[in-house]
Amino acid sequence: MDRELDAAATGPRWLQDERVAQVVADALRYGEAQLSLYKLRAWVLMVNHVHILIYPNAALPRITKAIKNYSARQSNLILGRTGSPFWQDESYDHWVRGPEELDKIVRYVEQNPVAAGLVSRAEGWRWSSAFAS
Repeated sequence: MDRELDAAATGPRWLQDERVAQVVADALRYGEAQLSLYKLRAWVLMVNHVHILIYPNAALPRITKAIKNYSARQSNLILGRTGSPFWQDESYDHWVRGPEELDKIVRYVEQNPVAAGLVSRAEGWRWSSAFAS
C-alpha cells in the first residue's frame, strides 16, 4: 500500500500544487514552532499523502486536528473546493521502539520521493526535511 501511495496511483494529487504544498509545510512547521505540539524529526509531502515523524508534546488527536484543520481550510480556499473533506479521516500512527527503528523510519520518510521516482536524491525534494536549501 505504501508503494502504491508513493507512486500516486490513487487518490487526489492536490499536494502537487505548490501553493497547497506550501500551506501544508507551513502548518507542520507552525505546529512545532508556534504551538509546541511536537518536535519534527522527519517529514515529506508526496503528491497524495504526507509522512511525519515527530516527538509529540500533546495527544495525537490534538496534533492531527491542528495540522489537518488549518491546512484543509487553506488548501480548499486555494483549490476552490467546498463541501468535501480535503484529508481522509483516518491516519496511521506507529510508536518508534528504538534508535535503529528511528533511523530506518527517517530514511524511509526522506527517501519516499526517490522511491517514487520524483527525484534522484532525497536532498532534491523541496517538500521534505531532507531538502538541501
